[in-house]
Amino acid sequence: MKNMFRRILILTVVFFGYSLITLADPPGPPNPGGSPTGSGGTPVGAPIDGGLGILLAMGVGYGARKFSQARKEKKEAAEERRADELMSS
Repeated sequence: MKNMFRRILILTVVFFGYSLITLADPPGPPNPGGSPTGSGGTPVGAPIDGGLGILLAMGVGYGARKFSQARKEKKEAAEERRADELMSS
């Protein structure tokens, strides 16, 4: 019990310590574009189109593989039942 408590304590300290050393970058300089309302330029977002397409394709492939495996196992089980029925007759 003492050993388990020690492990939990160490894990807690590690998680809290890690969160303290992984701080975000400081904000950029204020008003770099000269406009009074913001940064001056249009914000640039992260491109998600390429990664999303790859993720979707991998999901479809995984689903097709699982479907094929399940269908194959069902077919093999049906053949085994038929063989058992023929052997018992």
